[in-house]
Amino acid sequence: MISQREVIETNKMIDEENLDVRTITIGISLLDCADADLEKTCRNIQNKIRHYASRLVETGQAISREYGIPIVNKRVSITPISLVGAACCHTSQDYVRIALALDEVAEEIGINFLGGYSAIVSKGMTTSDRLLIESIPEAMAKTNYICSSVNVGSTKTGINMDAVRLMGEIVRKTALATSERDSLGCAKLVVLCNAPDDNPFMAGAFHGVTEPDAIINVGVSGPGVVKYALQSVRGQSFEVLCETIKKTAFKITRVGQLVAQEASRRLGIPFGIIDLSLAPTPAVGDSVADILQEIGVDKAGAPGTTACLALLNDQVKKGGVMASSYVGGLSGAFIPVSEDQGMIEAAECGALSIEKLEAMTCVCSVGLDMIAIPGDTPATTISGIIADEAAIGMVNQKTTAVRIIPVIGKGVGETVEFGGLLGHAPIMKVNPFGCSDFVSRTGRIPAPIHSFKN
Repeated sequence: MISQREVIETNKMIDEENLDVRTITIGISLLDCADADLEKTCRNIQNKIRHYASRLVETGQAISREYGIPIVNKRVSITPISLVGAACCHTSQDYVRIALALDEVAEEIGINFLGGYSAIVSKGMTTSDRLLIESIPEAMAKTNYICSSVNVGSTKTGINMDAVRLMGEIVRKTALATSERDSLGCAKLVVLCNAPDDNPFMAGAFHGVTEPDAIINVGVSGPGVVKYALQSVRGQSFEVLCETIKKTAFKITRVGQLVAQEASRRLGIPFGIIDLSLAPTPAVGDSVADILQEIGVDKAGAPGTTACLALLNDQVKKGGVMASSYVGGLSGAFIPVSEDQGMIEAAECGALSIEKLEAMTCVCSVGLDMIAIPGDTPATTISGIIADEAAIGMVNQKTTAVRIIPVIGKGVGETVEFGGLLGHAPIMKVNPFGCSDFVSRTGRIPAPIHSFKN
């Protein structure tokens, strides 16, 4: 039962502190949509998505009205398309045809994004995987709602460096294919290590093969709520600080649990997980960087930032797991530069660098996220950045990711405007020294010794 006091506290968090449910995401298995005929596969995919998700937007809006809880996004995640299209896709253009079919049904049902234009290649690539990956630049250029992800490594398998090298080239080609929109296609493309099967957040969401036919996953967010709570304990001990974050995360997760259960009941789809990540927006007062400053650093990126983020991430998870029996996805603090006003300011004043963001990755969710870099950055350098992030994920048994945007025609000191939740970002400096000899090696980096636990 939710008490009257909790209701009052929740209303205050929504009205004054930017609390929202960031997304309701329906995960849908498309394995039974595969057919040797491409057009039939496309029809099967569209029909199944319509069957499960046609009422998602209206249901989310109804819950939002009735409970007074903002639900920002309604999304769909699907089985990695390289698995679904293996029987019918013989060229990269065949995969682009599926991308267009997905985009068409996404627009029809009114969702914000559809994730799962994906391949899982942590140990090796099938012909189908390679064709899908090669189709990504054109698919991102020709669609509006489709998000793409490629998992290139895991703690159990190591890092597929052939895939890492290829993804550096694909990121560059995607930037070029969407150069007239400031390389926006790269904002819908993420390279992962240890990707979870149940992540509701884009661009890395896909419906894993371990999942049921359809599932409801909900992502909650409340950086502003945490910051507001910490203002009342300035200067107090770490014990008080940690308890405050835990209690606040508990309250935030309870809101997500309520929405998830209600959406599950109304749509007739089982409830999966709550992802209690602190996901910022460009809005003032809705920033993870501001929380770090409230904890005690002058700017995100200053000495002490990684320790602050480690504390925050751990306490968010400890508080959240007490509020829901099914916490999953990524669940922690996101640090996307362009989507966080405090991170933007830190990058603009020089407090935050790519190297510091990489260090912060060790203790937070995801990794190098929504970072704009010079458009002339070599593909091999991008591959090296991907390899570094994948290594952090592999060794630390956590999800890491790279969503990096080489903005064609722009350099350090300039700014790029993506709009909406994607925000804006300064073009950040990239280390000028190369790594082409390293990324040109074939094969894979072996799994770390602690992966052998069977």
